[in-house]
Amino acid sequence: MYRDRHDAGRALARLLTEMANADAFVLALPRGGVPVAEEICAALGAPLGLLPVRKIGLPGQSELAVGAIARHIAEARVLNDDIVAAVGLTPDEIERLTRRAREELDARLAAFPARPRDPKGKTAILVDDGLATGATMRAAIAALRLEHAGEVVVALPVGAPDTVAEIGRTVEHMVCPFQPRPFRSVGEHYLHFGQVEDEEVRRILTRFGES
Repeated sequence: MYRDRHDAGRALARLLTEMANADAFVLALPRGGVPVAEEICAALGAPLGLLPVRKIGLPGQSELAVGAIARHIAEARVLNDDIVAAVGLTPDEIERLTRRAREELDARLAAFPARPRDPKGKTAILVDDGLATGATMRAAIAALRLEHAGEVVVALPVGAPDTVAEIGRTVEHMVCPFQPRPFRSVGEHYLHFGQVEDEEVRRILTRFGES
């Protein structure tokens, strides 16, 4: 169990030392991934950026993610075909839900204005505070593929084993030291798992050169 997100970031940083090179940079999924990424950037001397993501949810059923969208330089959308089929969503309904998620993503981007760092040909280290269903991480990876990142590394303190394995097959490197079974939630593997405030995100971005 980790004390908090900073403790988790330091644990990850020790496993990522070989990634410290001139072409590597860190992209955090806000907001929970940002304090984790801060410790990795401090250890690796790597710059930090954000890769905003948003789940495409069903009204009144927040636990169900139809998919997710991510926007960096490119925007990517991934859908959970099983859930789409199970609830019988039409293409028009999917587009309506996507528009709503996009509006929420726009609001998140407005809170943290920064010029995205071009990942073309570089090593992008994607960081979050944990992995459950993986919807948002899949969208983030898809966006980086559209942007022709040289290598994609996913770094997570904790994750659901099956999801970690599935996503690990889609990237060059997966680093996730803690994959407990059974897996119920990300937060239960932290002693302190409070909400990360916008002010903290801005402080960390300022420290590592993007604000």
